[in-house]
Amino acid sequence: MPGLGDATRGRVLFGGDYNPEQWPEETWHEDVRLMKDAGVNSVTLGVFSWAKLEPRPGERDFGWLDRLMDLLHEGGIGVVLATPTSSPPPWLGHLHPETLPRDEDGRVEWWGGRQHFSHSSAVYRRYAAAITEDLAARYGGHPALTMWHINNEYCTYDWGDEAAARFRDWLRTRYGTLDALNSAWGTAFWSQGYGAWEEVLPPRHAHYLKNPGQVLDFKRFTSDMLLECYVAERDIVRRHSPAHIPVTTNFMPLWAGQDAWRWAEEEDVVSVDLYPDPRDPFGAQHGALVQDMTRSQARGPWMLMEQAAGPVNWRGVNHPKPRGLNRLWSLQAVARGADAVCYFQWRQSRQGAEKFHSGMVPHAGEEGRTFQEIKQIGAELARLAHRVTGSHVDCDIAILHDWHSWWAGSHEGRLSTEVDHPQLLTAWHRALWQAHLATDFAHPEHDLTAYKLVVVPHSYALTDAAIDNLLSYVRGGGTLVCGFLTGVADQDDRVRPGGMDARLRALLGIRTLHEWWPLDEDETAETDRFRGILWSEEIDPAEDASVEAVYKGGELDGLPAVLRNGRAWYVSTLPEPHALRALLAGIAAEAGVRPVLDGLPDQVEAVRRGDLLFLLNHGREAVAVEVPGSRHDLLTGAQVGGEVMLGRYGVAVLAP
Repeated sequence: MPGLGDATRGRVLFGGDYNPEQWPEETWHEDVRLMKDAGVNSVTLGVFSWAKLEPRPGERDFGWLDRLMDLLHEGGIGVVLATPTSSPPPWLGHLHPETLPRDEDGRVEWWGGRQHFSHSSAVYRRYAAAITEDLAARYGGHPALTMWHINNEYCTYDWGDEAAARFRDWLRTRYGTLDALNSAWGTAFWSQGYGAWEEVLPPRHAHYLKNPGQVLDFKRFTSDMLLECYVAERDIVRRHSPAHIPVTTNFMPLWAGQDAWRWAEEEDVVSVDLYPDPRDPFGAQHGALVQDMTRSQARGPWMLMEQAAGPVNWRGVNHPKPRGLNRLWSLQAVARGADAVCYFQWRQSRQGAEKFHSGMVPHAGEEGRTFQEIKQIGAELARLAHRVTGSHVDCDIAILHDWHSWWAGSHEGRLSTEVDHPQLLTAWHRALWQAHLATDFAHPEHDLTAYKLVVVPHSYALTDAAIDNLLSYVRGGGTLVCGFLTGVADQDDRVRPGGMDARLRALLGIRTLHEWWPLDEDETAETDRFRGILWSEEIDPAEDASVEAVYKGGELDGLPAVLRNGRAWYVSTLPEPHALRALLAGIAAEAGVRPVLDGLPDQVEAVRRGDLLFLLNHGREAVAVEVPGSRHDLLTGAQVGGEVMLGRYGVAVLAP
């Protein structure tokens, strides 16, 4: 299938969502002029245009889009054309209320916002297919078309009756019989056994705790139903387009509702929306995590579909990006594998719910600081394109992450609501990022043999295949580090005998896991090497295991906090940030993993992409970086060697 390279053609795609229906048509020519001035070579059209394209059921108004597609093509600007199905027009919900989703209390989610559709509604799917069919038939061969963008940020749940019927169908396919379903859900508990399929419902509002297996399967079902919607529209546009035109849809980073590993297999291009808080001191690390995960899902170059040129409008307080931060974070994405850097949106809206969300052309116009920075970014991406597009980021470390494990481990009846999967994933990634160690992400069942080090921050539920994979990886010479609550349950959220899979206990050097000891928000666990937070465990080591850290004081005094069994490590608490960083950096060094560059200042990030070395200063103060040899800075054209000076939020892209 086509990839991003078929759309870029040696360029870094640069642009954003363009919503011209919000503006008088005479503005369009001005937009094209400004786009060319800013180096924009790609815009996304039609994301929220369903009511404009189909003002009444069955009617089509394509004239405005015809003129716009031609205008953009004449201006040398490619189009990522979206199917408009994420925001149905009011008439659809009015005429067909069964297309509207219901929440777990049975309340209807009405039109007036967006994403107001039931993924299970046959009527919604029929109308979505019809508008997609006509759109693709009309524009599939248009010379401006470079990519298809299906829907937008798939994120709807539905507990309604039609979703319930589809849920039962999904369960029949998965389990075959009610006996198998009852076994998987553990319905012997609380008299929940099902005797007829009609009795089975989505996990709607309940008096007390819901069945964990039911909740887990409903999350799987939701991801699958949304994926069905995507695939249906993807197949339509493919049928009407040349084979080289790729298809994508945009992920939201670490959103709990999509198994993005599975979704990525159905996309030609993996794309993501990324909005770190400019006031967050770890905003750059959050960006790096999302970029690493998206690149890993793509298995190569990926697309930054949306970011903000300035403030967003959905935080409590929406801060602008300080001078230089937009450029820094855009180039960080390129360093970590992006071949497309795009925004929501091109021109800042004057009306509607997102009128205070920034645009590439802000309310201040082309003289505003935001647009001037956009021009600089566009020019610099053009300078880099011939050297960077299509190249890869090679890593020796993989961080394991699985949506199904996340879903299973987040049930409301768990031991501690303080334990949060994204929080743990972030903490371990941050420790490696701060140690200047490059990381991929991987699914627990992926081939891990290319990595020298694999870390498992939090994989509560692991399949037998995943466990076999980890054992095989260590036997093959790899180094494994597991955090607490690893391998506690199987794929049905059934706790394994001994509180952890026996094979994992043997691998990690655990003889007996007596008790889990979760910690309160303000509680810590002292060890002889560091202070732990969130969690601790009462474990006995196996005879051959090495105790690398010991709990001091309290009920666990003298018991192991960190175990080592050959090349396998187990960390039964969450060490404080500096301690986790030192621990993982030491294990990585022993495994033969080196930082990208030695002696880096803390605020400087170094990334190798292909033969290029990106240096990114995330600090507000200028800093000097020692770089061996002589190199060419592609951004400035200067030849540098020995010492490279990076100003506030400064970037250097060094070629051999």
